[in-house]
Amino acid sequence: MESQTIIQYIASGKKTFSLEFFPPKSEKAIQQLQASSSELSKLDPDFVSITYGAGGSTRKSTFTYAEQLKADHGYKVMPHLTCVGHSKNELSEIIQQYQDAGFKTLMALRGDPQGDSQTFTPHPDGFQYANELVAFIKSTFPNFEIGVGGYPEKHPEAPSQESDIRNLKKKCDAGADFITTQLFYNNEHYFRFVDHCRSANIDCPIIPGLMIPTNLERVERFCNFCQAELPDSLKSALASAQGDAQALQAIGVDWTFQQVKDLLEQGAPGIHLYIMNQSKFMLALSEKLKEADINFHS
Repeated sequence: MESQTIIQYIASGKKTFSLEFFPPKSEKAIQQLQASSSELSKLDPDFVSITYGAGGSTRKSTFTYAEQLKADHGYKVMPHLTCVGHSKNELSEIIQQYQDAGFKTLMALRGDPQGDSQTFTPHPDGFQYANELVAFIKSTFPNFEIGVGGYPEKHPEAPSQESDIRNLKKKCDAGADFITTQLFYNNEHYFRFVDHCRSANIDCPIIPGLMIPTNLERVERFCNFCQAELPDSLKSALASAQGDAQALQAIGVDWTFQQVKDLLEQGAPGIHLYIMNQSKFMLALSEKLKEADINFHS
């Protein structure tokens, strides 16, 4: 897919399959990333993303591991870039660095508030909103393809779904090429979100983001953080299997399998998996998809 952009690939009628990694912060985490990225390369994802730490804390390591994922495994890599703590000049330097290194796609995000703050404070010479970052990239580095984030159950800071959709429209009007969603465990939220976007004349591809639910505590934490619904049936199934790793894997993998199957059947342009730098559950999901003859590359 290296010669094609993500939207060109989607426009050709193929479904994208992609994974998200995050920069490791310890020697053990480095080894885990290296092992999982190597094991998952056999799945031949169409692209992978790598996140940008809170407050720009992993700025250098995001670039380092983006390069490593590309060089070691031939991954098409979409690095995340946020507004947090950066002036326009700093952002320009970072984007130039990615362009010089041959990257072609960026995920443009506002980023989370720094430290314990509940409100986002922009750099004095930076950007307050993701749509400003998108417009800046498009005007200064027009060859980049740009992805942005979308929230099927609305951004936690948005006063309403309507205002959240209006903000998303600003990002698309500024030049975003596609949207990748925050995680969700009830597909109805995604389908409703797509309908709302289309009604607001947002017509770029909307790739659903999923996370395999194999740890109740982690799932609850993520759902609380992004204010996503945790269906009662999933919560009770995970709770009843606490302490049984095999049962938890089976529950989580089956839940995500059903989500993927339903999403693709109903027209989603692809699937993006938040894998927490782990390969085991993703490999198990891949096997299940293969058994069901669900193939992204056909």
